Amino acid sequence: MFFLFAIFSLCMVSTYAQEDTNEPKFDGVDGIVPKEHIANRKPVPYAYVREADVLWSKTIWRVIDLREKINLPLYYPTINIDGRKSLTNVLVEALSKGDLRAYSTTTEDEFAKLLPYEDVKVALGATTDTVVVRNPETGLNEQKVIANEPRIEEVKKLMLKEVWFFDKNYTRMDVRIIGICPIRESMSDDGSRVDQKLLFWVYFPQARPFLARNEVFNLKNDAIRYSFDDIFNKRYFGSYIFRESNVYNNRAIMGYAAGMETTLEAERIKNELFVKEHDMWEF
Repeated sequence: MFFLFAIFSLCMVSTYAQEDTNEPKFDGVDGIVPKEHIANRKPVPYAYVREADVLWSKTIWRVIDLREKINLPLYYPTINIDGRKSLTNVLVEALSKGDLRAYSTTTEDEFAKLLPYEDVKVALGATTDTVVVRNPETGLNEQKVIANEPRIEEVKKLMLKEVWFFDKNYTRMDVRIIGICPIRESMSDDGSRVDQKLLFWVYFPQARPFLARNEVFNLKNDAIRYSFDDIFNKRYFGSYIFRESNVYNNRAIMGYAAGMETTLEAERIKNELFVKEHDMWEF
């Protein structure tokens, strides 16, 4: 009897040891399955449009405030986490690798002057500071140069340049985003006000491949996530109109309106776009 009990015990120990050796190990997949859908995506090509089919068009500039609830997926995460990046981080990383070109804001938004990446870093606050520190060995004060990192988190707004047009071939009003420009908000040197600065322009069609390969957090479902390209093309963002093309050097709304009048003027321009589509139809 004792002999049978000893054999049974040895079998149990052998079974447990085998189970321990087959214990699952981390294989690099933080979830159920590897996320490959977004990483391998390509932007959906725009429909071909002939010049003769464009019966009417209007250039619009609008501002996206990243602090609005609907726009938070464009702002967060401020640091790379869970394979996700903020929109500004995606653009800056593409610029740093030379895969995307930045254009100066000094020529407005005409994409006429290239901006070196070093200037992009300076615009984002990646400058050098000289501080005085005490050398623990000599006891003397010495100057030390500290290199600051780009302040991605200070980009609180985006400006979009887009063209609305009526295509008679498809008999519909359509829109194409032409450019995107991050806007940095930082405190002034004396701390009395918040300064806003247009950093650089990016030609949106050139940025679409990078936007399509980076996912955006889905507030309702972690299994299905959109890309940045989806967010812009499906218009899943909140914004307000800042300017429309006009004879006065494309002056902004704030150039001829103030206070509540700027909001009313922006709504008037927005409403005109929908009314124009209705008027272009023949009944």
